[in-house]
Amino acid sequence: MYQYLITIILVVFLTSCGSTSQNHHITRDQDSTTTPDNTTKTEVKSVLKVASGRVERLESFASKYITARNVDVWLPDGYNKEKKYAVLYMHDGQMLYDASTTWNKQEWAVDEVVGKLLQEGAIKPCIVVGIWNGDKTRHADYFPQKPFESLPAKTQDSLMQLKAGTDPLYATKVQSDKYLKFLVEELKPHIDQKYSTYTDAANTLIAGSSMGGLISMYAICEYPQVFSGAACISTHWPGIFSNTNNPIPTAFVNYLKKSLPDPTTHKIYFDHGDATLDALYPPHQKRVDEVMRQKGYTEKNWLTKVFPGENHSENAWKKRLDIPVKFLLQK
Repeated sequence: MYQYLITIILVVFLTSCGSTSQNHHITRDQDSTTTPDNTTKTEVKSVLKVASGRVERLESFASKYITARNVDVWLPDGYNKEKKYAVLYMHDGQMLYDASTTWNKQEWAVDEVVGKLLQEGAIKPCIVVGIWNGDKTRHADYFPQKPFESLPAKTQDSLMQLKAGTDPLYATKVQSDKYLKFLVEELKPHIDQKYSTYTDAANTLIAGSSMGGLISMYAICEYPQVFSGAACISTHWPGIFSNTNNPIPTAFVNYLKKSLPDPTTHKIYFDHGDATLDALYPPHQKRVDEVMRQKGYTEKNWLTKVFPGENHSENAWKKRLDIPVKFLLQK
């Protein structure tokens, strides 16, 4: 029975976090653009059905660090190059805007939520950069590397043996340091060159759910000079699919004790539900919350929210997305 329950949890986890082929549902309305390094990229404009604004796709954005992937950039209604915009970077970008193109027909409704907050004047002007996950490389890209490498070798080896169906859960060794280099050294400069953005840390935020919550936490700790705020939604503290004899959460707690950024200049948001995979998170989030208090974080720069009855899905996350967005982008 235990093994059966673990299998069910594994299936829920793998099917709620945006794993999908990058070539699925691409609209053929393309033109070629040249990036600052003079390599040609194909761009698809307004490829998704959105309630407000528009989405421009940087298709198969190349990197010397990780596999190429699509990047969907949401621009709000009235986007004007004469103005400057903050930038919210979000992981699992194929799940953010249009449920008709996602494998599970769910979405974060970023265009609706952020568009409404902008209309209400509740947040400062911003754009959203949705970075598609690497499908088979998702776990390797998103698992924070320094905490992983602090684990006993036996634990590291056991993680590398985990399966997603018949395929390895980790298609390659953990490479989240390379993923963050891609964000900071390659993607962000391109976004800042192509769009009318504020480039400073105060206007550069990062967000994601589950494994995306982990990599958002890792990003603000590793690059506090680049990101001033992180939203870590349904953060997958266990790293695997069980809390039993699991050393991974302690590795994250120890990392945060050493690496949390200055609370006077940074904001961090955490949350979780208590159904499906989120049922594993409460004890670990309480330990993280204690570290946050010890490091001087208060309600001015840190929120942890609990949503009883909510599960681990895009449908759940979109219902509360306005809370972290307002927290990070308040005027």
